[in-house]
Amino acid sequence: MKLEVVVVPVSDVDRAKDFYTALGRRLDADVTPDGDFRVVQVTPPGSPASVIFGTAVTEQAPGSARGLHLVVSDIEAAHKELARCGADPSEVCHDAGGVFHHAGTDARVPGPDLRRGSYGSFLSFSDPDGNGWLVQEVTTRLPGRLHPATTSFASAADLAGALRRAAAAHGEHEARTGAEDPDWPDWYARYMVNEQSGTEPTSPS
Repeated sequence: MKLEVVVVPVSDVDRAKDFYTALGRRLDADVTPDGDFRVVQVTPPGSPASVIFGTAVTEQAPGSARGLHLVVSDIEAAHKELARCGADPSEVCHDAGGVFHHAGTDARVPGPDLRRGSYGSFLSFSDPDGNGWLVQEVTTRLPGRLHPATTSFASAADLAGALRRAAAAHGEHEARTGAEDPDWPDWYARYMVNEQSGTEPTSPS
């Protein structure tokens, strides 16, 4: 089962549509089967899950959604982009506890995670109704967090890093076998999938 859609409660559909599309969300649909029912779907770039809002699509009060998460590979770049698009993001911060983040603004410490560890840095912003979004920096997935069938990379830099790690591991593999490996593309591919999904062994034989 995969997460497909998150429904966000809004009071003004057109205002919400303008806000989310200004942030670069792809507009997938805006349909009105009847006068009392309207469905708008937008999708963040590269995301397999979409956001839906409209009229008569949820019983939640407008602005009541909290803790909606987006992930990025560069939190500072995300802050600049959100500010440029008019989302008025908070400053980048990390949590005093260092595991996740507390509710609201409790225990927020200014600045990114001191070690710049994956999962450790955040910022927040709200849509015009007050629905709260968190942006989290994820640079390296913990083992087992991705299914092998859904291996993906957030940016060209992420892909390049994975290729470098695969190249280094493959060099060790060739040193162990004492021979050049003509099937290195297949080896690289297995290594990179295993690394993201946490599948054992990490280094293909």
